[in-house]
Formats: sequence, C-alpha cells, structure tokens
Amino acid sequence: MNQHTRRILSFIDVIGIPIYTLLFIWRWEFTARWVWIVFPIWIAASFLLHRDTPKTLGWRADNLWPATKWALIAFAIMAAALIATGLALGQPRHIPENLRSPVRLWSYFAFCLLQQVALNSLLNNRLLELLRKDWVAALTAGAIFAACHWPNPVLVPLTFIGGTVLAWLFARHRNILPLAVIQAVLGTIAWWSFPIAWHHSLRVGPGYYGPWK
Repeated sequence: MNQHTRRILSFIDVIGIPIYTLLFIWRWEFTARWVWIVFPIWIAASFLLHRDTPKTLGWRADNLWPATKWALIAFAIMAAALIATGLALGQPRHIPENLRSPVRLWSYFAFCLLQQVALNSLLNNRLLELLRKDWVAALTAGAIFAACHWPNPVLVPLTFIGGTVLAWLFARHRNILPLAVIQAVLGTIAWWSFPIAWHHSLRVGPGYYGPWK
C-alpha cells in the first residue's frame, strides 16, 4: 500500500469511527442495537489494511515498566485533582461498595480496555500518521473522545483532559494496558468526586436524560 492510500484510509478511520460511534449512541442503540457488530469488523479491517503489529497497537509487554511508570505519574496527578474536588464538594469519605465490587471493577476495566483499543490503537495511531506531531494528535484524540461523551457536563471536560493525556502517553510509550487500568480507576474516582445529580451515573447520549437514580 502506498503512502497516499494509507493516508486516505487513515482519514476515513478518523472521520468515520467517531461519526459511527455518535450515531450508535444517539440513535441505533435504541433502534438497531445489532449494528454494534460493525465496530469490531471495522477495527479489525483497519488493523489488517494498515498492517499493524502488536507493537504499533500497544499490545506488548517489553516496555510495560516504562509505560507504567509514566502512566502512574499521570494517574497520581489526575487522581489527586479528582479527590480534592470530591472533598471540596463535600462528597462522602468513602467510595460506595457497589463501585468497589470485584465484578464491577473487572467489567469496567474490560470496557476501558476496549475504549483504549478504539481511542489509541486505532484513532490515535491514525491521527499520528496524519498530523505527525504527538501533541496535536493527542489534543485531537482528546477532543473526539470528549465529543463521544456529550452531553454529560462532568464527563465531557474530564474525558477531554484524560483522553488527551492518555493519547500523549500512548504516542510516547505505546502500551495500552496501563492506560486502561488507570482509566478504570480514574473513572471510578470521578463517579465519586461529583454529585450523581451532575453526572447521572456517568451516562452519555440520550441516556443522560433518562432515569438515573
């Protein structure tokens, strides 16, 4: 595949996947839920067409410690900010038991891992190819990630910041495992940090306006 064709396919991924995600969140989830199958097919096809490898996708263990070290630094800063916000807002001094259950934490981690595959293994990789600068690609990935969490007034700014930081870390160290772990933990802390009346149990799309208690 020549460079021109690769860039065209990358552009299709960068535009197409966010649009398809928003259409699913806002419409098809309620009218044609089965169309979710397009996501894994699209992602797998993109990886094959671009001849991605475990190394380019961030599915690796050889750099786990350097990637984890920098991820922990970012985690410490963002977690401290969230905890300080929760204390300032008078949130309870403990995280609800249902948020700490092993089953919930494992399923949420699996969900975050899938998000990291879409955000970094696919989207950020294509942005890096198109934009060539780590920080520009990271900001763009963060903006797209935030848009997919509309209209949640808590998640939109948090996912812009978090998505940008995680995309930048991926560009520098290319390992999604520590990023998925810290996303899962930060998401749990964020649920606690803000009143549920603000974030409606972290719902997005039309679900944000539905029953949430």
